[in-house]
Amino acid sequence: MNDRTALVTGANKGIGKQIARLLVAAGFSVYVGSRDTGRGQRAVEEIGDGAGLLVLDVTDADSIAEAAARVDRLDVLVNNAGIGSSLAPPTEADAEEFRRIYETNVFGVVQVTNAFLPALRRSPHPRVVNISSGTGSLTWSTRPNPQFAPGNGGGGAYRSSKAALNALTVLYAQTLAEEGFKVNALAPGLRATDLNPRAAASGGDPAEAAEGAVRLALLPDDGPTGAFFSWDGTPVPW
Repeated sequence: MNDRTALVTGANKGIGKQIARLLVAAGFSVYVGSRDTGRGQRAVEEIGDGAGLLVLDVTDADSIAEAAARVDRLDVLVNNAGIGSSLAPPTEADAEEFRRIYETNVFGVVQVTNAFLPALRRSPHPRVVNISSGTGSLTWSTRPNPQFAPGNGGGGAYRSSKAALNALTVLYAQTLAEEGFKVNALAPGLRATDLNPRAAASGGDPAEAAEGAVRLALLPDDGPTGAFFSWDGTPVPW
């Protein structure tokens, strides 16, 4: 086992798997978080030495507790697990869609982060990276950025969940700053994943986004905290 350890949630596919792969290459022992044992194990085998499966459903409190009990020390937590919504505006999306999206994208992040805080506190340089979205930027939503914002209020459940995640990033960063934590959010850009049909057809390379996440995971002690960055390192407006 390497001295430094990391956990990436939702790491059995897409951006999460690429983040896990790059962290292993950077010398970490990486817990590949996956709620599906089979898919998670296949990802571990693809990544190779340095990766290990951690069965983890971010919407299940018992699953989170069992996973946290297996991890003594953690240097990096990447809250990557997330799901997409329809492109419906809030006037056309029912409350159940919002609940389903928030359960993973917001409440899951709170539950996982809090459960692994004891392990992170055992690290001399704890880092938390929240995979957000440029569509969660209220600035870009009111002055649309063509790369990220569908416009016209579409994707209300997903976009608002990422805006909430951005707020949590700031609040965790403020709360944990005196303990040496660095907590930041990443806008990965539109990538070829199964988040939604638009993403699947985008052609964007998930590995490129993963590089941005790893930069935040490797921040020095004088690096930023409570910030929002694009995959290429440029700041994103809240």
